[in-house]
Amino acid sequence: MKVVIQRSEKGNVTVKGKTVGQIDQGLVVFVGITHEDTMSDVKYIANKIMHLRIFEDDQNKMNRSLLDVNGSILSISQFTLYGDTRKGRRPNFMNAAKPEKAQNLYEKFNAIFKESGVPVETGEFGEMMKVTLTNSGPVTFVLDSNE
Repeated sequence: MKVVIQRSEKGNVTVKGKTVGQIDQGLVVFVGITHEDTMSDVKYIANKIMHLRIFEDDQNKMNRSLLDVNGSILSISQFTLYGDTRKGRRPNFMNAAKPEKAQNLYEKFNAIFKESGVPVETGEFGEMMKVTLTNSGPVTFVLDSNE
């Protein structure tokens, strides 16, 4: 499982011109799932995201977690995180999980946050989406459950 997380002051996602998810302070999380991913990967990444200390404390040091700042998650499924661009000029997506598996794990991923009391907004799985965010910092990290 691979995610790109961006600390944000606000973010939103639209589908066909309609806003389907929006947050204020928190993280915009782009979520990629591959064939080998299991619930173990999902739990590991969700836990890491909730406890990663990437928000500033009173001394402007990254010392506070999403839970500490009562932040929200804007979760966006993004199979292109598993795009392979090593050969040719067109990416192949053979490493991305099939939609049925990916959607199942993606929904479980979001449920972990909700069960922990973290507000979660999402895009719509499998749809073309427009994501807007104000990256705070900028602060961006890539997490991979295989690394």
